[in-house]
Amino acid sequence: MPITPATATHSSSNGTADAILLELVDEDGVTIGTAEKLSAHQPPGRLHRAFSVFLFDERGRLLLQQRALGKYHSPGVWSNTCCGHPYPGEAPFAAAARRTYEELGVPPSLLAEAGTVRYNHPDPASGLVEQEYNHLFVGLVQAAPRPDPEEVAETAFVSPAELTERHGKDTFSAWFMTVLDAARPAVRELTGPSAGW
Repeated sequence: MPITPATATHSSSNGTADAILLELVDEDGVTIGTAEKLSAHQPPGRLHRAFSVFLFDERGRLLLQQRALGKYHSPGVWSNTCCGHPYPGEAPFAAAARRTYEELGVPPSLLAEAGTVRYNHPDPASGLVEQEYNHLFVGLVQAAPRPDPEEVAETAFVSPAELTERHGKDTFSAWFMTVLDAARPAVRELTGPSAGW
């Protein structure tokens, strides 16, 4: 079913931005507390809840984003359509729809859960660590992206062959192949056999 984007900001009642907190989880994905975002990514990393979104156009092409150069973590690298962290107590599905709209200016359509994956990916460039329990989502995009330049430097729609070519020459996020491979069964169900995923 279509998603109505949640556009509320995460700020305190006096108008100042709160420290961004992440949900810490155990190996089963059960919430065990919270931590400030940057501290959760300091080595060795603290296991926290995250999400990854994969949106496809009517031709079965995956929407990639190049992360903005100003991002504190993995700036300038290519990655899946959208990824991020739910606020404490926020459902991963709602967070995925919210952030997709905030980053790319389009609401996802037919957004569906595609499982979870747990990983530990150090980022050599920044020294930060992704210890994540990641909720995966697949869906469709039916409008042209209007990216927020503070979040996204560039977007591209790619077929599987084009992704292979791009992945061979461009830098991708450390987690990209892990989350894509984990989401592939749902991707294939969504896009059909002719798309080649």
